[in-house]
Amino acid sequence: MGISYSTARYLAPASFIYNFLTNQYGLAIHDPTMKQVHDSNLSFFSPQPYFIGGFFFPQQIIQLIWIYRMWKLNPKKSDAERKELDQIVDYAPYYALGNFCIGTWMFFWCNEQLKISNAFVVVNTLSQLFYIATKLGPMNTQSPSSVLTHVVSKTFAGIGVLDLLHNTSIAYFKDEAPSMLVKVGTGLGFGLLSASSDWIFGGCMVYDLVALAVGQSGSWRQLLSLYAMGSAAIVGAKNYAIPPYESRREDYTLTSQQDSLTAQEDVNDRV
Repeated sequence: MGISYSTARYLAPASFIYNFLTNQYGLAIHDPTMKQVHDSNLSFFSPQPYFIGGFFFPQQIIQLIWIYRMWKLNPKKSDAERKELDQIVDYAPYYALGNFCIGTWMFFWCNEQLKISNAFVVVNTLSQLFYIATKLGPMNTQSPSSVLTHVVSKTFAGIGVLDLLHNTSIAYFKDEAPSMLVKVGTGLGFGLLSASSDWIFGGCMVYDLVALAVGQSGSWRQLLSLYAMGSAAIVGAKNYAIPPYESRREDYTLTSQQDSLTAQEDVNDRV
């Protein structure tokens, strides 16, 4: 799904604007609003809706910083900047696909065509999970592009898990209580995801469970709360025992120094 830098630098911000404007329309202008549709269509995976808004606000700020860095870096300036930019461009098509899916999802959601809207959620969530599981390399904490790409992609995938559970449950199991299979599967699923997660995606799993717990009631809320605490414990223990990130300042600095030396040698040759 690779694309060129010239395509990525326009596609990514265009998809962000599309998603942002369509969701603002769904939140404030369309009748019924997104929240009104949520409140009238509940199931066992319906989260507290304000948790979703509380997640997206800071995440969109990070997305803007990521897009700004894409525009700021110049691949012709040095090998170091090209390598920094490659990490961003690699994720750009998945990022754009996710934004276009969620932006289009809003139209079907607000018209209560929940099975159709769920198709866009499935595509978004699975594509984001596919990217972070198979395409995304280890985070280098000394590389701003690596850090930003990890945060954007993993939070996109993390909230996508909640979107998938939510939309699927109300599309096919509206007003139903969780079965024993759902209860066991939820614990196993989040446990496995937490055990294979770093701090970022693992933190999203904990947040998803808290959002679900606050949105539910009774014994199901209590069980989801226990799952959230268990998920937090698994993520913390796993990442404390096996630090998930790399630090390669020397590589980046060396590359920059080599570029500077090469440039100086060119000047000396011309003199």
